[in-house]
Amino acid sequence: QALAMATSRENTDYLPGIALNPNLQISGELAPAILEADYVVFACPVKGLREWATRIAQVLPSAKALRGAVTLCKGLEPESLMLPVALLEDCLPGLALGTLSGPTYAREVAQEKPTAVVLASKHAHSVFEPLQEALHGGGLRVYASSDLLGVELGGALKNVYAVGAGLGQGLGLGDNAAAAYLTRALHEMVRIATAWGADTRTLYGLSGLGDLVATCAGDWSRNRGFGYAIAQGSSAAALIEDRKTVVEGYSSARAFHQSCQDKGLSAPILEAVYAVLYNALEPQEAFRHLMARPHKHEATI
Repeated sequence: QALAMATSRENTDYLPGIALNPNLQISGELAPAILEADYVVFACPVKGLREWATRIAQVLPSAKALRGAVTLCKGLEPESLMLPVALLEDCLPGLALGTLSGPTYAREVAQEKPTAVVLASKHAHSVFEPLQEALHGGGLRVYASSDLLGVELGGALKNVYAVGAGLGQGLGLGDNAAAAYLTRALHEMVRIATAWGADTRTLYGLSGLGDLVATCAGDWSRNRGFGYAIAQGSSAAALIEDRKTVVEGYSSARAFHQSCQDKGLSAPILEAVYAVLYNALEPQEAFRHLMARPHKHEATI
């Protein structure tokens, strides 16, 4: 694939019709690629992150100028329930790590349409400030954050709720339902993320509310489209088997379900999505159960 991209100057599999920058060097060999790199960026599904990190660790001694690494991954590793940066800490001990997240439809980013993201790290701002400066400009605004945990959780959780949004849209539940769903989904995301130790304010930022709105509403959203197809009668397992691209919300629903069970957290929307995906609950029945829950005060977390 690297050879094909280098020849055609286009990623025909995932971003057809977008010409790659002529200054972008493409290589299929890791050691030469990171030889003079300032940063490594992991842009892969969560399920492939550990393999790529292990491969990078093997050639890390050749990266003499490396300042750190960031991940674009949004999800939990199903087996360990680890977030991407914690997983990288496992594989790349001692390396400064961060994450870049937010509402980012790749084609719009490539077309330099206005986009805003957040670059988060537990390390001193100076470690990743050069990367922030390099990315910031044109159609892209890059904000900084020290709440790495909150940014990662927002990006992972919104995928699960985007599947649920697709279920509602596929059932034709209407705009009132969509607005109520988004509002209560955000409420639930805050409850889960703060139980993990995240800052509440982060969930109302780009990596939480911003990414939730984009992924639940965008026609391009894989997670929303996945839920929509299920509501229209397709099987979740069959859809996953036939896909070339990854639907992170599918595996994240199971991972967060397990986490909520372990922590004793109430997450009725997430549990409804999980039941549709893994227990064959009919989407219509899932929404009926949610609507039949006892009334409560809106501000109650």
